[in-house]
Amino acid sequence: MSDFFQQVVAGLGDGAIYAALALALVLIHRATGVINFAQGEMAMFTTYIAWTLITNHGWSYWPAFVVTLVFAFVLGVGIQRVVIAPVANASVLTVVIMTIGLVLTFNGLAGLIWSAEIRAFPSPFPNETWQLGAVSISQENVGTFGVVLVMVALLWAFFQFTKTGLALRASALNPSASRLVGVRVGWMLAIGWGLAAMLGAVAGILAAPTTFLDPNMMQATLIYAFAAAVLGGIDSPFGAVAGGVLLGVGLNLIGSYVDFVGADLKLPVALLIIFVVLLVRPAGLFGKPVLRRV
Repeated sequence: MSDFFQQVVAGLGDGAIYAALALALVLIHRATGVINFAQGEMAMFTTYIAWTLITNHGWSYWPAFVVTLVFAFVLGVGIQRVVIAPVANASVLTVVIMTIGLVLTFNGLAGLIWSAEIRAFPSPFPNETWQLGAVSISQENVGTFGVVLVMVALLWAFFQFTKTGLALRASALNPSASRLVGVRVGWMLAIGWGLAAMLGAVAGILAAPTTFLDPNMMQATLIYAFAAAVLGGIDSPFGAVAGGVLLGVGLNLIGSYVDFVGADLKLPVALLIIFVVLLVRPAGLFGKPVLRRV
């Protein structure tokens, strides 16, 4: 039993990272109806910014963390206004192709600026454990989970208690009615992209100490995050967080107790989860089924 709880605790750190990136995917999907396939590459690029500030310019971790989040927000807003807004009225396929183009752009830029060399990324948390009976609790996993929890709480408070947050929610739910009452829907969507980019940056910075930093570091994580979003409900922010935690813990347990899976086949398991959920319950665990009249 202690081994079971050990695997559950170990999966919470990964689950928190999946949750942050899944929430970013859900924010953009609710606002635009499409999946931003560049979310992982944007997270990777902003993680390189944090690495540059810490390693090349001698910044402390947390000031670099905050400045990177500001950079990520500006980057997200800029991408929406410059790249996505001009094709907002085009077909969904057009917008998806634009996000795939962004994947190639950010991946190529990262390789051009920083090279494809694998680099170590510092962690702000001690590489030590606490003992709770027979269970070892990693301080790094607890710190990762705590940072994501704080970010999610701040985001929830922003949407619940600020005028801009309420305007964002209204713009995502009913853009036409929002325009009629004076909401600048275009800029609300841009802010949504900025917030999603910030969440992606959090996921990238927290993942980098264990996955290491290179231009392809977030590609597998994006698939896990997409699986988490689908599992929880692609239109449900709460579902994205819950799905990320469930996926992180579940994959850890499957890797430990199913011999042929191990650590190498976790990605195919995540893809299988996407397939099964879309087949059995397309709305996910916490999403609401959408009924369309034919």
